[in-house]
Amino acid sequence: MSANASPSGPQPTTPRDAVRESAFLKACRREPVPHTPVWFMRQAGRSLPEYRKVREGIPMLESCMRPELVTEITLQPVRRHNVDAAIFFSDIVVPLKAIGIDLDIKPGVGPVVENPIRSRADLARLRDLTPEDVTYVTEAIGLLTAELGETPLIGFAGAPFTLASYLVEGGPSRTYENAKAIMYGDPQLWADLLDRLADITAAFLKVQIEAGASAVQLFDSWVGALAPADYRRSVMPASAKVFEAVKGYGVPRIHFGVGTGELLHLMGEAGADVVGVDWRVPLDEAARRVGPGKALQGNLDPTVLFSTQEAVEARTRDVLDAATGLEGHIFNLGHGVMPATDPDALTRLVDYVHTRTERRTY
Repeated sequence: MSANASPSGPQPTTPRDAVRESAFLKACRREPVPHTPVWFMRQAGRSLPEYRKVREGIPMLESCMRPELVTEITLQPVRRHNVDAAIFFSDIVVPLKAIGIDLDIKPGVGPVVENPIRSRADLARLRDLTPEDVTYVTEAIGLLTAELGETPLIGFAGAPFTLASYLVEGGPSRTYENAKAIMYGDPQLWADLLDRLADITAAFLKVQIEAGASAVQLFDSWVGALAPADYRRSVMPASAKVFEAVKGYGVPRIHFGVGTGELLHLMGEAGADVVGVDWRVPLDEAARRVGPGKALQGNLDPTVLFSTQEAVEARTRDVLDAATGLEGHIFNLGHGVMPATDPDALTRLVDYVHTRTERRTY
């Protein structure tokens, strides 16, 4: 063979090539997959005894800032459940804490902001996020990508509306009366608040992508509290700004919220490549609402996992049947893993989805 001849046989691939060809990223790109990929929101910990052991005595925000601990927690569900993607262990308020907002995550309550943001003067407290603010994120993702091999890592951030709801309310809320009061009563202040949060969120996602994340998910956990017209007018521009800011990286962008059945089309229109669906809307109906050109993610009710194995399999078949013919489907729960979930139920679920959806080629 001459020096210029091409070698025969399969060519070696780099780890990055292998990750790109993973079932998860193929499904995000709406390409044929060897099996339906599976991962779970809040899989990095929550129900795992090994998670509780390594987190013992360490506050939530502190645990998000220890690279070696973040690495261990992120890897735990990958080792145990054989999921098709890892989700970076962090919290949506980490970038806010990193820029100096006085907040804490209180056990049993959630994020609590010491001095809520409710005036134009308060906006000055939301400075730009720089990579130097979150060096622990870059370090942890470097450690993770070295350990994960062919398994993709999903980065994530809270969407501007959900971050704003915590900042304005001062903590979790059922009604969002203070946030909505600003949104309706001072729309320019609201727009400026969300625009500034969009910049912070985009910067946080860029850090994760540049460090090695293969996809990102934008969690708009509480946006289901809005009517579609309010979402389009008062929230969608900021979410679209985030998606546009990271578009050039070429990584899949996932958008998820809870109770968003009436918003699915708009959430896709905001710029996501994959739209997450909670358990309230069947995937075939969700596909109709979202429209063509998007993959879907979801959507087993998390509480099904407390039932019998037969019931779990039956409801899983319902999800998979509703996903038949979708351009791309990533199996997930319709919300996060609940803390009391039996970890073995999750492991069995992953195996069941993989086995039932295996595509054989001859």
